[in-house]
Amino acid sequence: MRHRWFGGKERRERVAAPERGQRGFDLRRRLLLVCGGFALGSVGLLARALDLQVVDHAFYQRQGDARTLRELPIATSRGMITDRNGEPLAISSPVESIWANPKELLGTPERLPQLAAALGMPQDELASRLSARADKEFVYLKRRINPDEAARILALEIPGVASQREYRRFYPQGEALAHVLGFTNIDDHGQEGLELAFDDWLSGVPGAKRVIRDNKGRIVENVDLVRAAQPGHDLALSIDRRIQYLTHRELRNAITETGASSGSAVVLDVATGEVLAMANLPTFNPNAVSGSQRDAHRNRAVTDLMEPGSTMKPLTVAAALEAGVITPVTLFDTNPGWIPNGKYRTTDTHNYGVLDTTGIIRKSSNVGASLVARRLSDRQFNDFMRRFGYGSSTHSGFPGEAAGLFPTPDRWSGTTKQTMSYGYGLSVTPLQIATAYAALGNGGLLHQPSFVKGQHNPPRRVLDAQIAATVLRMMQTVTEPGGTATQAAILGYHVAGKTGTSRKASAGGYSRRYIGYFAGLVPVDHPRFAMVVAVNDPDPARKGYYGGVVAGPVFRNVMEGSLRLMDVSPDDLPAWLAAQQAADAKRMKAEGRALPLPVATMATPARSVQ
Repeated sequence: MRHRWFGGKERRERVAAPERGQRGFDLRRRLLLVCGGFALGSVGLLARALDLQVVDHAFYQRQGDARTLRELPIATSRGMITDRNGEPLAISSPVESIWANPKELLGTPERLPQLAAALGMPQDELASRLSARADKEFVYLKRRINPDEAARILALEIPGVASQREYRRFYPQGEALAHVLGFTNIDDHGQEGLELAFDDWLSGVPGAKRVIRDNKGRIVENVDLVRAAQPGHDLALSIDRRIQYLTHRELRNAITETGASSGSAVVLDVATGEVLAMANLPTFNPNAVSGSQRDAHRNRAVTDLMEPGSTMKPLTVAAALEAGVITPVTLFDTNPGWIPNGKYRTTDTHNYGVLDTTGIIRKSSNVGASLVARRLSDRQFNDFMRRFGYGSSTHSGFPGEAAGLFPTPDRWSGTTKQTMSYGYGLSVTPLQIATAYAALGNGGLLHQPSFVKGQHNPPRRVLDAQIAATVLRMMQTVTEPGGTATQAAILGYHVAGKTGTSRKASAGGYSRRYIGYFAGLVPVDHPRFAMVVAVNDPDPARKGYYGGVVAGPVFRNVMEGSLRLMDVSPDDLPAWLAAQQAADAKRMKAEGRALPLPVATMATPARSVQ
């Protein structure tokens, strides 16, 4: 600073010197800072990688799995239902169900028209369904479709759309067995009939597996099996498919011919109580339930209550025989064809005059049944009918079975027993009538009816075997000349039966509408089948309304076929042989050939005298 005259130069040196000093300091520090930062970052990244891969890898593994690993159900089939001979009645067929991830699918709205067209649904409906579940990851789009149709939809490769295997129930017999089997819902659970009664037994247990899916929902790897699927158990019914078909066909023909509104028929195996056939009309197609009327789903044979009419008379006579107050040849004066019943009358269709006990059943006399019931105490009559199951469920196990109505004696009026003796004032189901008649045919042993093959419940004795046989012989006259059900007779077999015609109750009394019944057993010598036919509200202008006319032919046609199918030997060979000879003679006459001599009148050639 001493050389002030160099002041200008010094100033320039002072300015230049700081510039050189600042340039060297910044470069060094910046290099150090950058290198240090890189070093620290590398160490941090290494430390973090060590933490992620070694120390805390489980959390991030779960996060990754949540995006790609899925646990899927493994569909299982419902058990098959077969008839007593192993013929399939209900089977489960594999189908596919299309589903989608709404979050993913809504991300590609331009594909919705194509998907809607493939699904066969309006685009706005598809969009609405997806929008309503936009926060979900699963929604069904179309369920239980043909696998080929599902493959065509998946071939479009629309993001978020996939399929899964399910099973759909199929009923080969269609409407013929609809009321017995019932049906399942879209989730394959029983809703009615035996499908509902045995749902736990028939239902399988779905399995589960873990899979890895890609971003399009496709399975790229099966990881492991969580739980194996367990198929449902098969169920063998007591139903015979062939007898069921006959029953359904003949009942339909009767409903058509008589103009009736509905009808029911039940066939039981007398020796075991097993239900061999049960048909109702109107019916529905269990393979297409959605298109049917709800009222048609009802199994009328076990749920509908009706007054049994004259089918009650054999039981009234049996009660009196057991009590010892009558015999088969006891005479009853039914003149003049009616008797008082309180302020009303009990009447017959004709004045039958004096009838013996058998005649009361053969002619179906209301007056005669009333005179028989008058010889019984209220307690005797009540106890006997309850032993035969009237007023209580048969405990067949069928869902919704009605118990019937049989009032206790303390609720009877002075006319109750008399009206009940010929089938009014109480309500039963066709299955209850069939069960009671099967007990008569089984020597007084009553079996609880069953729909399962081999489920033979121990019988209980409700009537002496000899009395039961006596009543059967009386009932046999009903189908013979002079009886009320000659149209129920079967060539070559003795048939024991009883007609019934009851007026339908209406507000304040009874209407002019009827239910026609026929209940019978065949063959009489060793009863194999018990059958009840009820034809509801037949048109009197068609074939009339009496049970022997509208229901008797159904019994005959079904039993003829059933006896042949089961190879039951005739118990009336003379009548069968006579009919065969008459048919042969008629045929030969038509052909112009000579008639053969009867075997009994053919002469033996005389020997020549030597």
